Amino acid sequence: MTILCVRFQLPPMHEAALPQLLGMLEEFTPVVEALPPDGALVDLRGAERYFGRGVVELASVIRVRALAHHGVDCVIGAGPGPMLARMALREAGIGATRVVPEDPDAVREFLAEQPVAALPGVGSATARTLCEYGLDVIGKVAAAPLSTLQRLTSARAGRELHEKASGIDRGRVVPNAVSRSLATERPFSRDELDSELHRRALLSATEELGTRLRSLEQVCRTLTLTVRYAERSSTTRSRTLKEPTAHSSALTAVAYRMYEALGLQRARVRAIALRAEGLAPAEQASYQLTFDPVDEKVRRIEAAADRARAKFGPHVIVPGRLAA
Repeated sequence: MTILCVRFQLPPMHEAALPQLLGMLEEFTPVVEALPPDGALVDLRGAERYFGRGVVELASVIRVRALAHHGVDCVIGAGPGPMLARMALREAGIGATRVVPEDPDAVREFLAEQPVAALPGVGSATARTLCEYGLDVIGKVAAAPLSTLQRLTSARAGRELHEKASGIDRGRVVPNAVSRSLATERPFSRDELDSELHRRALLSATEELGTRLRSLEQVCRTLTLTVRYAERSSTTRSRTLKEPTAHSSALTAVAYRMYEALGLQRARVRAIALRAEGLAPAEQASYQLTFDPVDEKVRRIEAAADRARAKFGPHVIVPGRLAA
């Protein structure tokens, strides 16, 4: 047992605490991979030998330290590899570690009755295709001939699917920086038809993302919009920005364009979500200089508003459209 998958129970808008929590994990091992927006993979092979403790004991120590030093609880899954640790995390509860033993028979037993969609890398389209042929659980996929899986998917995808279903985990933990994305969601109290309320939700979301990005001194390169409908379907669109930014008005303009491009007519919308991706340090970013005094004025007002929000709370200054 060597890999932990940890998900911290961070409150909304508290991604700034994640670097400190990753630093706490690095006290056990330098091999820590951040998983956006609130988790991490931890390779404990060296830590088990160094501390003379098993992975379950180390997981308990990690949980206690996260609570004692940061006031954050966590959910932990453990397995022989990253794939199995991620899958174990889905069955874990707060205060307990879900463990998948290293024994091959135990791994097969754990996977056998799991739905095929639970396998990392299996999307909804692939899962639907497999289910149409009766391969609805991982145990059936593992028992299916490799040639059948390759015919249903592709040569490479079928081979990878067969290996994963058989418990062969070729993944590894790759140390990286902190989370590369920030997300926010605006659910409606009822399925909403009014496009004006959709746009207000977008404005609120981009204002929040911009404030959070600036507080973390980050900029984003890509903005992703997800619209969820009453019948539980959804539409997702991504747009790469002309230049990396944390400027709220720039994010709002892009979000509005993506929304308008969907051409929604009388769509009953249940929720709207935005994700800022491709984060990078603001000090390393550049933006096009302009002779427009309005743009510079807006940026100065934005900086002053951020200082006020930091001192008096996030709702002390909001756009007039939202205040109304």
